[in-house]
Amino acid sequence: MHLNPYGADVVNLAADLANRRPATAAELADRCRAAGLALERPVSPQDLDRALEALTAWEEVVDAADDEARAELLNRMLAAATAHPRLTDHAGTGWHLHYRDDAQPLGPLLFALISVGTALHLTGRGMHRLRRCTVAECTTIFADTSRTGRQRYCSQRCANRDAVRRHRARTPS
Repeated sequence: MHLNPYGADVVNLAADLANRRPATAAELADRCRAAGLALERPVSPQDLDRALEALTAWEEVVDAADDEARAELLNRMLAAATAHPRLTDHAGTGWHLHYRDDAQPLGPLLFALISVGTALHLTGRGMHRLRRCTVAECTTIFADTSRTGRQRYCSQRCANRDAVRRHRARTPS
């Protein structure tokens, strides 16, 4: 997986994994591969445990009360995932930057990718562009990658549901 300048690929993967947490190492590996992540080693139960730790820490970033709290929590994640950036052509897809050591197991790799990708996304697009759906009964996390930065819903379905609810509230019975 290549990090784009805003980290959108990684935050979308993190949101997908956080919204529907993988139950097994095999499921984690399959979903990471489906997202474009090249896995260099077999995925172990310890990788799943570390990935789930990363997702728990990441959800705290999502739910932070303000920009300063969000930055502090993300800085803690970045410190825990410390590795120096390196150039690699490991998959033969061209030289690109990795924010991790070579041949790292998937759990620590995801922790590093999610931390750095989220930092790139928030600093490149805006600190508010990571949140939960506005619909009260929906707790889905999403990364706002819209052009305007005003996305409020995780899906068109939730947007429609909320529009119908608001319409019915305005319309007399």
